[in-house]
Amino acid sequence: MTTPQNEAAPRRTPQHPIGSGFGATSTARDVLRGIDLDGTLALVTGGYSGLGLETTRALAGAGARVVVPARRPDTARKALAGIENAEVDEMDLADLDSVRDFAERFLATDRTLDIVIDNAGIMACPETRVGPGWEAQFATNHLGHYALVNRLWPAIAPGGARVVSVSSTGHHNSAIRWDDPWFEHGYDKWQAYGQAKTANVLFAVHLDALARESGVRAFALHPGGILTPLQRHLTREEMVEAGWIDEDGNPLNPSFKSPEQGAATQVWAATSPRLADAGGVYCEDCDIAETTAEDGPRTGVRSYATDPEQAARLWRLSAELTGVDAFATGG
Repeated sequence: MTTPQNEAAPRRTPQHPIGSGFGATSTARDVLRGIDLDGTLALVTGGYSGLGLETTRALAGAGARVVVPARRPDTARKALAGIENAEVDEMDLADLDSVRDFAERFLATDRTLDIVIDNAGIMACPETRVGPGWEAQFATNHLGHYALVNRLWPAIAPGGARVVSVSSTGHHNSAIRWDDPWFEHGYDKWQAYGQAKTANVLFAVHLDALARESGVRAFALHPGGILTPLQRHLTREEMVEAGWIDEDGNPLNPSFKSPEQGAATQVWAATSPRLADAGGVYCEDCDIAETTAEDGPRTGVRSYATDPEQAARLWRLSAELTGVDAFATGG
């Protein structure tokens, strides 16, 4: 039996913009201009497709070595073939044995991680069960990343490393459904996605609370609306009805970003000197976001997603489900 290590007193990091100098149209290369990542080791899940590919490309272009764990390693190697300083290994976030095996292989290299970006995910998929019957979006987007970071904790550099959890404005769809997190009483793909994205924010909130004494900080973010392979489970009709594309598949929403712009906020959270003394915050458009009311616009972050008590409760549940907690002590 394990008991949580003495947790830091609940503390909210102010959710207020800091005037970063960047915005919605900034690209990953823009935010990295003047930043030298030579000698830095980064890990980007899903770093071979969509936003992840642009993130890998930008970090490697600034001098970082980038590890890309991939469910489809052959596909990943082809996608990354022209990018120096990128390496691929096999890992499936929906399979906790696969996550464990990857982490063990990485730890055996005795390397130290400076940046971890939990970028991979699935969205609005048909009802799918993985592992012992877990709802796939929560299991993949949250539990897989939770287990990965906890298993890699011995390799995450104290005194400066950052862990970045890629959430979404989709977190506005749902808080954690404590009474039915697995959707055993009726599945809704957008509610399930919303719960998983809320979990991504809460994970960063509590990881930051636990890790900040070690000098490791955690951040969550919304990258923006971008047309990427993340939409693979949506029909063209659904995206037309939502106003995202026209009948021919052309983008319609003027607020949508390019992949290069979409990758900017996660790269900014991972590297910006302006965040050196911050952590546990939710970011969007390359800045810290405001907290918004539940009946307000779909911008900023909902208070339930940054609530430290909810974050601690989710951490305990995640530890119980995955059997791993890097911050637990025997009891």
